[in-house]
Amino acid sequence: MYRLSRLRYIFPLGLFISLFLDGSLSNVWAKLFFSYPYSMMSELVLLWLVLSYYFEEEIEIPLIPFAALAGIVFDVYFTGILGLDIFLFPLIVELTKVLSRYFSQSFLTIIMIFFIDIVAFVTLTYWAYSLVGITHMDIGDYLVFTLAPTLALNLVYFVILYWPIQAIYTWALTQKRS
Repeated sequence: MYRLSRLRYIFPLGLFISLFLDGSLSNVWAKLFFSYPYSMMSELVLLWLVLSYYFEEEIEIPLIPFAALAGIVFDVYFTGILGLDIFLFPLIVELTKVLSRYFSQSFLTIIMIFFIDIVAFVTLTYWAYSLVGITHMDIGDYLVFTLAPTLALNLVYFVILYWPIQAIYTWALTQKRS
């Protein structure tokens, strides 16, 4: 059903735009996002993937392969090597699927699940980087200076973009093919 819907164009385009905006916003707003000792990570790709899961309705977008592809592009373009995102993006999509089984779909439950997704994503990144010695931040500093600002930024993104993304999906799903 996915290949017959307008989402076959809308979803990859939105994923590309979110990949582009993650890097662009981080570059343009670098003084705000990475002002010592604070650091905020823009996670628009995760926002797009999570909201796509909720708004796809009966059309099943192959989110896991797209999430892995987005992870490859994100890793190669922004770091130059294959890293964590190739595994973490699909893992977060799967976490969203598991958590959504236990809650009804509403704005508050979706934002709660997105909150959990961001915490899981950023914490797994922190643990992996600590394990290999890339970061030497203790857990308290991580919670205050990285996780809290990242959550604040991405929850603002969520509140601002929830209804426009929902409108795009509604339009794509109700539009008749000509």
